[in-house]
Amino acid sequence: MTYAIAEREAPPARDGRIRIHAPEDFAGMRAAGRLAASCLDMIADHVAPGVSTAALDDLIREFVLDHGALSATIGYRGYRHASCISVNHVICHGIPSDKTLKNGDILNIDVTVIVDGWHGDTSRMFFAGDPKVKARRLVEKTYESMMAGIAAVKPGATLRDVGAAIQHIAESAGFSVVRDFCGHGLGRVFHDAPNVVHYGSYRDRFVGLQQAPAIELKPGMFFTIEPMINDGKPDIRMLRDGWTAVTRDKSLSAQFEHSVGVTEDGCEIFTRSPAGRNAPPYV
Repeated sequence: MTYAIAEREAPPARDGRIRIHAPEDFAGMRAAGRLAASCLDMIADHVAPGVSTAALDDLIREFVLDHGALSATIGYRGYRHASCISVNHVICHGIPSDKTLKNGDILNIDVTVIVDGWHGDTSRMFFAGDPKVKARRLVEKTYESMMAGIAAVKPGATLRDVGAAIQHIAESAGFSVVRDFCGHGLGRVFHDAPNVVHYGSYRDRFVGLQQAPAIELKPGMFFTIEPMINDGKPDIRMLRDGWTAVTRDKSLSAQFEHSVGVTEDGCEIFTRSPAGRNAPPYV
């Protein structure tokens, strides 16, 4: 893996190199991350049984436009919505629709905004009404897993350390870590190097023990940490729409996501909630 000093105007696609951003670039990521987090703060008051995911997406689109920003997902590879909303057994990339939420549903809402060329990417879990105890525990442990991964971010550590911290919390609670999706670098590029997997190692029945990449973390790296944790097995199934990923065994799935930057002595979370609404219940 190679590293590169981030250009002021980065190319529109990843080139395989990990960008090292300058100290002044943190300000751009703070602004984008704060707006993305504020958007999720706003939508928390609208998640309820009887509300459609399309209605929630409309509110998100209006919020982003009203704040002079752009939605990174609208037009991305043909996608037409300002958010991904994944309900219950949907792991990620759920497409907003007219289907309404039911009491006890859990859902992930994922938004990415562009502010002055910088990407703020974040997601949180939400409750529609009163979910069951096991669903609440899954959501709690998923948030705990993400924060454990973030706590492992510091110069000299590796992405394997981050994944191992996440995996330990999730599997100790009896849950599984999805291995088919990962976090990613970002900045002026939406999806950039490196890939951030959410495990330290796992045993594949065909090829044996698989280790996560031991990529060294350096100040100036920007990336997302966004573990997807399943109540059942980690296996996924893709729907015919080409976007939606669901659990193969139809078990519940949860996800949280923060955008972070590696600092000289740790990391900075760009997408922390300004209102303190980092995890449900949002009261």
